[in-house]
Amino acid sequence: MKASIKAISYYLPEKIFSNEEYFQLFPEAIVNKENLLKIGVQERHIIDPTETASDIAVKAAKVLFSEHKIKPEEIDFLIFCAQEFDYYTPTSACVIHEKLNLPKNCGALDFNLGCSGYVYGLSLAKGLIESVGVKNVLFLTSSTLTKTFHKKDKSSLFIFGDGATATLISANNTTSGIGEFIFGTDGKGANKIIVKDGGARNSLSESSYIDKTDDYGNTTNDSSFYMNGVGVFVFGLNTVPKMVTELLLKESKEIKDIDLFIFHQANLFLIDKIRAKLEIPEEKIFNYMKNTGNTVSSSIPIVLSEAIKSGVAKKGDTILLAGFGVGLSWAATIVTL
Repeated sequence: MKASIKAISYYLPEKIFSNEEYFQLFPEAIVNKENLLKIGVQERHIIDPTETASDIAVKAAKVLFSEHKIKPEEIDFLIFCAQEFDYYTPTSACVIHEKLNLPKNCGALDFNLGCSGYVYGLSLAKGLIESVGVKNVLFLTSSTLTKTFHKKDKSSLFIFGDGATATLISANNTTSGIGEFIFGTDGKGANKIIVKDGGARNSLSESSYIDKTDDYGNTTNDSSFYMNGVGVFVFGLNTVPKMVTELLLKESKEIKDIDLFIFHQANLFLIDKIRAKLEIPEEKIFNYMKNTGNTVSSSIPIVLSEAIKSGVAKKGDTILLAGFGVGLSWAATIVTL
């Protein structure tokens, strides 16, 4: 039996933070408006502070069940990818399991990964199905990164949004399926995207709240999210084309054999640079960042869901998925719908 993506749905928080509101909050950023708009975001959804990543993951799962007429008792395994968890212990997947009324013979686990998390999760689901014999895996992603932003971090507040997704990966004996994988990690770059204090390594202290402003006017501190935007841009431009080329070689395919390319929605300007470097025709790229922003591990499944809904991605299509970011980590695979 092969593992394949059977259905995808997503949930976005109700609160919307528009570009108009952004420029009202940061009027000094208007001089850089042209460059900011190249990122490709017009609005982003922001989670209510009283909600957690698991809360909106549950909402995404319920949307999936409703839209695709899936019954909770059909699920054999639950995988939850996030960067915010309800408790030190137990795993949030166990909390979600109860809220979704999943069967007691259903496995459940969390894993913490960012922008490459969706592709990593697909590999876990594929392994469970093709090696262990699981039939239906419910894979949830949830990003609530805006909770960690400094209120004066202009860059992060423009780029990112919150959201959760739900994917059903099932065993089948058709030609559709999840293919080979490429993974990569550069732990030396871990501090390029980081919340330094508040975890087990560095507890919160008075110094955690000392603000620092970079050369671009973005303010943050060690208790808040930090991203080296230039460093991450260079990392993406150098790493992703090599990863895609390596995956195509591994699968004995060429650019022309891929119907659609879906990249992590980090920045549409960066994605276009990657596209040009790989000489991918523009019509083979599908993006959906305008109304969501960068939703970290949820970005690829949101784009894939929209591609399917709009008819851009059709049954039998071969689609290359590529994630890259926090870690620094990267991963790619080819799926056939």
